[in-house]
Amino acid sequence: MPKTIVVKVGTSTLTDPQGCLDEAFLPVLAGQLCDLMDEGRRVVLVTSGAVRAGVDQLGWTQRPRTVPLKQAAAAVGQGRLMGLYAAAFGARGRAVGQVLLTRQLAQDRPLYVNAQNTLSTLLRHHVVPVVNENDTVAIEELQFGDNDTLAALVSALVHAELLILLTDVEGLLDRERQVIPRVSQITDELRALAGGAGRHGSGGMVTKLTAAEIAGAAGVRTVIARGRRPGVVTEVVRSGNIGTTFTPPARRLRGRKHWLAYGPRPTGSITVNERARRVLIEENRSLLPAGVVAVTGPFAPGESVSLQSEDGEEFARGLASCDWRDAQCLMGVHTTNVAQILGHSDVAEIVHRDNLVVLV
Repeated sequence: MPKTIVVKVGTSTLTDPQGCLDEAFLPVLAGQLCDLMDEGRRVVLVTSGAVRAGVDQLGWTQRPRTVPLKQAAAAVGQGRLMGLYAAAFGARGRAVGQVLLTRQLAQDRPLYVNAQNTLSTLLRHHVVPVVNENDTVAIEELQFGDNDTLAALVSALVHAELLILLTDVEGLLDRERQVIPRVSQITDELRALAGGAGRHGSGGMVTKLTAAEIAGAAGVRTVIARGRRPGVVTEVVRSGNIGTTFTPPARRLRGRKHWLAYGPRPTGSITVNERARRVLIEENRSLLPAGVVAVTGPFAPGESVSLQSEDGEEFARGLASCDWRDAQCLMGVHTTNVAQILGHSDVAEIVHRDNLVVLV
């Protein structure tokens, strides 16, 4: 049975048929999480709904379309949302702690570790972390609303065993609109089955598949289930017979390797020849200049880059040891000639093996 559980609830689950925040549902959800805590489990709640809560509070008749209005609604709604959660958990004698995160935490390793320490401390003191995107400043996140990915990263941060994604459908559906009960590998065919956004949310099944992939790489089992199903959270934890379950693969990434794979977004790409690709995958070696056949920038030293085969397939990610201009100058060059070309010998490899993770 899972000891640490991350539950993500989307806006489509938190709202009523009219699209307004359903204040009566939050105590129902909180009650299920408190039941699990009473059994000795640790729970993290990742929630959407701040913009929706703000729209209701401000009396607006429709969801705002411009970024400043969305940020204003989020600023108003976040306080309202946390107040409702604090009251719902407080009725069961549980304290909550607000944790607002942005994608920047994934870009910056020290910030990532600090978030991990904060969450671990809250859990150790039996506080429920209530996590949300910091929508008042996170412009890009407001554009695609990917709290599913945030929940997957959080599940890796807290070393969870289970991630539950609550949505407005029963699970991942096949072409006959039947729930697929178990998935062992996320294929292109499954991605083709994924639809668009939910009823009142901005995420969708596509982001949930990505979240399951990210969480699975850290050894976390993921379940997609309908959030309004009575007792859904406790039923998933105790029986596991509802929704769609994604089993994690045998090969798992831990700690810094998981962060390298799914934290920083690549700012450029490096294409390598077949020999270099095999060496990187099979021998855990650094990427040397001789194996590079193409460089796409711009990127600076220390920024994430995508490593690709000559047919364009991404097979690894890593942190560049030099900027993209130097990498272009060194394409196909033997290491002994680096100083002659650059005028210095600081660059021994394009990506060091300690800063590289293979994805295949």
